[in-house]
Formats: sequence, C-alpha cells, structure tokens
Amino acid sequence: MKQFLLTTTFILTAIFFLTAQENIHFTNPLILDIVKGNYNPVDYLPDQIIDDPEIISTGLLDQINPDSMKATLLGLQPFHNRNTGSDTISADTGIGAARKWVLAQFDRFSTNQGGRLVTGYLEFDQDVCGMGRHKNVVAVLPGRDISDPSSIIIEAHLDSRCADNCDINCLAEGMEDNGSGVALVMELARVMSQYTFDHTIVFMTVTGEEQGLVGSGAYAAYAVAESIPIKAVLNNDVIGGIICGETSSPPSCPGLNDIDSTQVRLFSFGGFNSPHKALCRFIKLEYQEMIEPISTVSMMVTLMSAEDRVGRGSDHIPFRENGYNAIRFACANEHGNADVSDPEYHDRQHTSGDILGVDTDGDMEIDSFFVDFNYLARNATINGNAAAMAALGPDRPTIATVGQDGDFLYIEIDDPLDYNHYAVGLRVHTNDFDTLYYITGGKSGVFELPSRQLNIFISAASIDSNGVESLFSDELLSKLTGTSDPVLQSAIELFQNAPNPFDESTIISFMINDPVSVDEARIAITDIHGKLVEEIPVAIKDGMNEVLFQHGYNMAGTYFYTLYIDDHLIETKRMVFVK
Repeated sequence: MKQFLLTTTFILTAIFFLTAQENIHFTNPLILDIVKGNYNPVDYLPDQIIDDPEIISTGLLDQINPDSMKATLLGLQPFHNRNTGSDTISADTGIGAARKWVLAQFDRFSTNQGGRLVTGYLEFDQDVCGMGRHKNVVAVLPGRDISDPSSIIIEAHLDSRCADNCDINCLAEGMEDNGSGVALVMELARVMSQYTFDHTIVFMTVTGEEQGLVGSGAYAAYAVAESIPIKAVLNNDVIGGIICGETSSPPSCPGLNDIDSTQVRLFSFGGFNSPHKALCRFIKLEYQEMIEPISTVSMMVTLMSAEDRVGRGSDHIPFRENGYNAIRFACANEHGNADVSDPEYHDRQHTSGDILGVDTDGDMEIDSFFVDFNYLARNATINGNAAAMAALGPDRPTIATVGQDGDFLYIEIDDPLDYNHYAVGLRVHTNDFDTLYYITGGKSGVFELPSRQLNIFISAASIDSNGVESLFSDELLSKLTGTSDPVLQSAIELFQNAPNPFDESTIISFMINDPVSVDEARIAITDIHGKLVEEIPVAIKDGMNEVLFQHGYNMAGTYFYTLYIDDHLIETKRMVFVK
C-alpha cells in the first residue's frame, strides 16, 4: 500500500504521480460501449435469469469458496515479482505474466457463463519505475437496464513491492498486499457472472498502486474524460490477513500476533453529508439484512472516521477525488506500517516476507497460512452482496422537508417514481445509524424519537417491491424546535464530535449559519488538566465545517475541544477516547 513518508520512496512516488497518464483506452472497444450504456442488453442475458435478491445473497454465501481463493493465491505466487515496472515479456515472471493470467481466468469464467463477461485491459502510458506502458485487467458484466448505465466497480491492486519501490527483481509475492484483494475480485467475478443485475458490474485489478495509485487514477480520469457514469466503487486492499504485526498504521491493531478474523473496516472520506460514508452505511445495512441472518459466523463491519490509515492511501481515493462514490475495505489487523526505512522494521508488509505462509513440518507444503481464506470469503460475501443490492436496487429519493418538534420527527420524501416505501436513517454521535424508521404506503411519516437531541443527521433510501434499498439520499441536519424547547441559533455552532466515544479518530464539526469574515480559525484539543494535545487550523467556509482528529490507538481518557475564531473562544465540548 501507498505511504506518504519523507523518504526516497515518497520522493519517487511524488514524481510518478506528477507524470500524467496518456493514451488511456480499453483494448476491447466493447467495454467502453458497455460502461457508457451503448449496447443491447439482450445480447448478454443468460438462458436462465436469476435476479431474486434473496437467491443471490444466499448464492453468494454458499458459492464463494475459500478453497477457490486459495487456488487463486497459489496461482499468483509463482510470478515472483509483480512490481509495476517488472517484466512484461516473460510468460511466467513479472507483472505482464500476472495480468495475462488474471485475464485468462476472467475469460474462463466468461466461457463458463456463456460469454457474459466482456474482458480486456485498460491500457495507458506513464513512466513508472522506467516502464512506460501499463494495463489494468477488466471484466465487465453488462446490466440489463441501460436507462441508467452507471456501473459498480469492485477493484483491487495487482502490483506488489519490496522495500525499494522500484525493485523489479526481489521476491515480491504480495500475498496479503494485495493478492488477497485480487483473489476476492476474481472470486466475485466467477460467482456473480451467473446472476442478472440492472446495473453493470466492473471487476478490475489495477496496477501501480504502490507508485501513486496510477492504475485507479487512469480509470477515474478516463471515466471523467469519456463521461462514464459510476454508481459506486468498492476497493479491496489488504483484506485477507488476520494477524497484527509489531507495527501497523494508525488506527492500529492491538499488538503483535493479535488475531481478528471477525471484523472488517470500511474507510471513506468525509463526515456530514458524505456520499462515501453513506455508501458505507448502505454496505453494512445490506450485510445485516441479507447475509448476517443466514451466516454461521457474524462479522463486525466497522465504519472508520478517516479515509484511510494515517499517512496511507489506496485506490478508492482517485475515484473520490474525481467525484465518484468510493470506499475501501481493509482487514482489521495489518502486518506492518510499511515503514521499510526503519532498520528495526520486522513486519511482512512491503517486504519479501509477504508470502502465503510457511511450512512448519518440513514436508515442503505450506501448512501455516498468513492469509485466512475463510475470513477472506466472508469479506468477499460482504462486498458481493453490497454490489449486488446496489446493482439491483431502486433510485434513491430526496428529502423534501424534515424537522423535529419535542419528541417527534416529521419527514416528507420527494420521489417521482412513487416507491412509497422508504427507510429513514438517523445519526447523532456516530458514523453509523442510531435508528432506522420505515415509511410504507406514502411519502411522509411522523416518528417518536428515542431521545431528545439538539441535532440529528437524517437520510433516506427507497425500498422496491423486492425489499431492496437504494443508496441513501443526501444527508440533512434537523434541529430541535417547538415552544417547549426553543433553540437560540447562533452564527457559529459547534457540534458534538462523532463518533463519541471514539477509538482512534473522530470528526469535529461546526456550522457557519450566517456569513462571517474571519482571518483565522482553529480547534484546540486539551486533556482534563488543560494541557494542549493538538491544535488544528481550519479553513472556514459557509455551512458545515469538519476536521478529523486522529488520536491513535491504545490510549484512553476524557478530552476537551474548543473552537477559536480570530482568537475568540466560541465554544468548548467534551469528548471521550476509549481503547
């Protein structure tokens, strides 16, 4: 994974990132037509259409196979080095051989499903580690409804690396980072290609993540240039390991050799009214409704406050930067913070030690694995189920009006498609929904609140006749009103941090209700003794303003945050940090 450290690696990364991609195109022109909606869906329908959401969810749970993903990782292992600048000519070594092998697997899946997957490369030119031409591997499952051609992308990066970012000769099997993500994407292409969806699904392995997210950047830039609509991007990076390293990037895991095989983290950008956080909430809701009730092992789906780990990044970021809805799946435990410049660094990530496992009994067979295939399968199921429901679900509504009076919430939905069935999600102090209400048989509702809150963040989703939710609407802020609870609305209003309590990072927000002219604004964090912990400068804008406070891991306590405008204290609030 990418790191932003002031080292030679960082300097090289910056140089590569500043070199723009050129000559971006699909090697199979049919792919461009499909992702733009210029095709006849009948050409890609199977003989037997399977589109029932419950059948698909059950099928994903039953058919995603840990052994199949193990076989994929064993297939990736012999390529020795998948560095972005590695060999593209050899039949059995380097990034060129690896991407040909992935394409061949996609082609095999397509053949097994009567040619339903349209495969090829997204090719582009860019100088990375001395290599000038690069390819993402793409398999496209065309949707049956071209009235809205926006696609769902499930991606992972294929490239690997050692300590030197451009070492093309070292052993760089990259099994956790990021063979695990590649195996997940390929398994979903295999399983999901038997089903029929309204929206197109793109399965993609990208190159150049380790040198500046260049492969995902190429697709995002091409999508903008060609006006390719994208509904959601599900990025998978380091998604199969369960063992905590001696180091890991904050938000960290508990400590060396800690095991966590029942939690997956969703990273995304923003706080209030973030479509990326809304996508995370959708993913978790669909898992809780469709998969968890029929699964033998329950997963904790954790919505993280930050877009990624501290100082790190991954392939969802270029899509977000280009205006597309994008999030990252990552395992709970990570084996290393990738600081290979540290002579005391002993973890596997970004080293030749990122291998599938070890032989402990000397029989020349791996018997102790660093990738947990059952855990990887559960994460693949969460991915696939979210993509399936997004590809089948209705259009999202908008909220026409919302308000609260005393103990009651009033809401009216604007929906020209007249689904007349909606989920209404309420948040107060977390990234997740605190409460879900449902409207049936109309577009308005009155709900009794579980508690009186000054500020509530509200969004809504349409529900179709199959019980599938849409993505959630834009989020609105509802303020407590009513004669018994008057609110004095000031020009500047500091909100309670969210989540609170928090474990590693939290979002501090304040609202500019009236235009103000200021020279300087800052958030000051202090402990209970008044000692300054951190000071965060803020560039003020009208409306909602947000800053991310990242405290780290394995600490606890009560802290205070204060908003200063031109050195005038506006307001102070308390927050709680827990392990």
